[in-house]
Order: sequence, then C-alpha cells, then structure tokens
Amino acid sequence: MRYEILGPVRVVGVGGARALAAAKPEILLAALLARRDQVLTVDQLVAELWAADDPARPRQVRPTVHVYVSRLRSFLRASAPARSRSIVTTAGGYVLRSTPEVALDADEFHHLVEQGREASRAGRRREGAERYAAALKLWRGAPYERVEAGPIVRAHAARLDAARLDCQELLVEAQFELGRYRESVARLYALTAEYPLHEAFARQLMIALHVCGRRADALVVYRDSRARLRELLGLEPGEPLREAHRAVLAGTEPPGLRTHSLAH
Repeated sequence: MRYEILGPVRVVGVGGARALAAAKPEILLAALLARRDQVLTVDQLVAELWAADDPARPRQVRPTVHVYVSRLRSFLRASAPARSRSIVTTAGGYVLRSTPEVALDADEFHHLVEQGREASRAGRRREGAERYAAALKLWRGAPYERVEAGPIVRAHAARLDAARLDCQELLVEAQFELGRYRESVARLYALTAEYPLHEAFARQLMIALHVCGRRADALVVYRDSRARLRELLGLEPGEPLREAHRAVLAGTEPPGLRTHSLAH
C-alpha cells in the first residue's frame, strides 16, 4: 500500500488510488501521516480536526474523534491487506506505524533528493540531475492539497514546500553543470512567476540568460525582481542577486558559474 501526500491525499492499494470523500477522516489521515510513528493525543487531534471551524466543534468531541478513526480504518480495510493497516490505539491516543508494506511518496522524494546530492558530490552530474528530476515528478500539486489543514499538517506542508524549492534549485544547478543553460530558461521563467520573491530563481534565470547572450533580458529580470522586493517587502536584493547583476553589467562570468566561457 502507498500513501500519497504530494498533492491531494490518496491511498494507492487494492483497486487502485482512492481518496477519502469526507473531510474529517481526511484531516485525521493527513495528521497521522504528518506525524508517523508519533502518538497523537485526542486533544491534538481535536485541535487539528476543528481548526478551521472551531465554533462548530461538537460538545462531546472525544467520542467523535473515535468515530472518525473507525471510519478511517474502514476506508483502509478496503484499500489494503491487514498487515498494511497500521493505525494503532495507545493509552495516549493514536499513531500510524511505519511498516515494510507501507510506502509514502514524500519518503521517496527525500530519498531521490539525497541520491541526487550524493551523485553530484561524486561528480556524477547527469545522474544527479536525473535523480532531482525524478523527485520532482512525484509532485501532483501542493502538499496535502485540499485538506482543511490544522497546525500539524500546515507545519509539515511548509517543510515539504521548502524541500521542493531546494530540489528545484539543485536541479537547475545540476543542469548548469551539464551546460544546459538554454534548456533551463523556460523552467526558470515559470519558477520566477510562481515564486516571485524567491531570489535564488531570479539569480539562476539571470545567469542562464547571460550565458545565452541575452544580457538585456537578464537585466529586466533583475529590475523586476528588485521592484517586487522593494514594493512588497521593503527590501533590496541580497548579495548573490546583486553579484549576478554586476556580472551582467560588466559582461563577466557570474560568481559560481561552472562553465568558464560565456556563450555569445
């Protein structure tokens, strides 16, 4: 059986991929997945389940939590053999245990990223790029997409988002090491549009454009990025972005460029 959280939450098992139709059991599953192998108390689950609609919280919440656990277990029984169902009742609450029969797409993502790092450190540049690209292909949307998330799930989603951004940067750097600047331009334009305040993508886009002989376009990227930072955050660009700007103006290699000649 496989749990998937890199997008809408779903369970892949007997009969294919299935999603929970009811919101509360879905929140419950998301919280248990976010804190696998850790006991979540009933009070923690109450805070998670009714985070978005506290006024509608029923008076007798503890029995209601047990009902949602029962519904979730029924859902999982239809999706997996008994050895794969791993929600355990403890004296303090509930825990979703990791078992050899259960996989999680986020674990696979982290494993592929680490493989990419190891390959890159060892000089296996193509393999590194392939591992990063494979990791990003696992994403089907935002983490826990459409879940009415409480504090536990929101915190885990934020960590996953940060790891995804890091992987995007690593993939671009790996592509640069392979000399694939031109091929990176379209990806970086899309990333800067999706994350307009993320300076690393603006810097990478400026470098790719500069290497491809598009200095004017690189300067436009800097101008637009600086304007957004000043307007929305009241900040000036950081030193890495400013260094790339100076290199474009001077027509020299940007700091950290792996290729020692500019393509004009």
